[in-house]
Amino acid sequence: MNQLSNGTWTGLEPPPPPTESEAFAEANRCLMCWDAPCTRACPTHIDVPGFIKQIATGDLLGSARTILGANILGASCARVCPTEVLCEGACVLHDLHERPIEIGRLQGFATDPVVFGSHQIFQPGPASGFRVAVVGAGPAGLSCTAELVKHGHDAVIFDAADTPGGLNTHGVAEYKMASATSLTEVEWVLSHGGELRSGVRVGIDLTVEALLDEYDAVFVGTGLARSAPLGIPGEDLNGVTAALEFIAELKARPREEMSLQGERVAVIGAGNTAIDAATQSSRLGADKVYLVFRRGRRHMRAYEHEIEKALSDGVELVSQAMPVSINGETAVTGLTCRRTELGELDAAGRPAVRPLEDTDFDLDVTRVFRATGQVGYRSFYDAIPDVELDASGQVVVDERFHTGHSRIWAGGDSVNGGKEVVNAVEHGKQAARDIDATLRTATAQQGGN
Repeated sequence: MNQLSNGTWTGLEPPPPPTESEAFAEANRCLMCWDAPCTRACPTHIDVPGFIKQIATGDLLGSARTILGANILGASCARVCPTEVLCEGACVLHDLHERPIEIGRLQGFATDPVVFGSHQIFQPGPASGFRVAVVGAGPAGLSCTAELVKHGHDAVIFDAADTPGGLNTHGVAEYKMASATSLTEVEWVLSHGGELRSGVRVGIDLTVEALLDEYDAVFVGTGLARSAPLGIPGEDLNGVTAALEFIAELKARPREEMSLQGERVAVIGAGNTAIDAATQSSRLGADKVYLVFRRGRRHMRAYEHEIEKALSDGVELVSQAMPVSINGETAVTGLTCRRTELGELDAAGRPAVRPLEDTDFDLDVTRVFRATGQVGYRSFYDAIPDVELDASGQVVVDERFHTGHSRIWAGGDSVNGGKEVVNAVEHGKQAARDIDATLRTATAQQGGN
């Protein structure tokens, strides 16, 4: 699945998986810890020592089953998970001042032959007679669907996009995972059961009420909506784009059409999407890439290893600066920023930001990518009875991912505001298990009355 140029990794595509000898050597470095911290650090609780021991003993199919039984999107998570701060970050070899086990690469080594070789790992459970609608074909929806199929339920996914996969397909930087990889994984997940209906906008083409009339339960995994605007003059100029739109376009078009040679880029934001856009811009040949954010580096929401990757690619951090205007008549010719001063910490532990007068400065740029977060589908959820949103626009659920509506569950970015693929996978899995338990309990109670 990885593309190489003359046998050398170019950095524009995901790195190649380990060879068989490399994987066996790495697997045999693992200490096979009891109550392993790597497993506890994984949101889907993959038995990491278990699957690594299976690799070391040559049981590759068993290893894949261990991984995919806990995380049905284990192949894509091997590529996009921040393993440096999750499983690998928890590896006990850190305490011994040794290199941690390359868990992500071993996970890809085990799962790739199964997922991309179209080998099924489970059969649908005995038919239950229940039907469940899943809104959204992103990681949460796909995980929920797979788990529902395991329990014998008919699951139908309704997705607004023409191509499924959510951010795995459209929003993950190309140098981490190609869209073709995501689409192949989606096809593999659905080969176990479940139906996909693409191009159906629930809330517009089909109401949630209509789904509730036809299905016994509904899981909503819509993700987040459009990128939040900057709210400054010049935002409508040619050359101003949401970072996620830039990444999606790159994944949909031939790379040679997306060259940024001769361009000077400013990315606004300090999260992982901002880092993705900045790193991707540099690797596409931009003459200069700035990452502009209001606070200091220690306050950036992006992972430290991602920041270091951007710096190594030549990205320049412009900290304690906020954009005040994007300049140009029809297209971007520059970005005016203002220095900031940091104040007291807020409830989230982040310092307040105060712009400083008479500190404006200009950056000579021709492209501006905004990566200042996404907003939820508030109008969509407001139209659903008994489904509540909190002050930040996230769907309110209980520990079982059950909303206030008795037959609606939700998970993924719409619930947590935008975390990792692995978090969304766990949400979908746990919601499906509760849907199964709720439907069966209700039926049993009705049978006893």
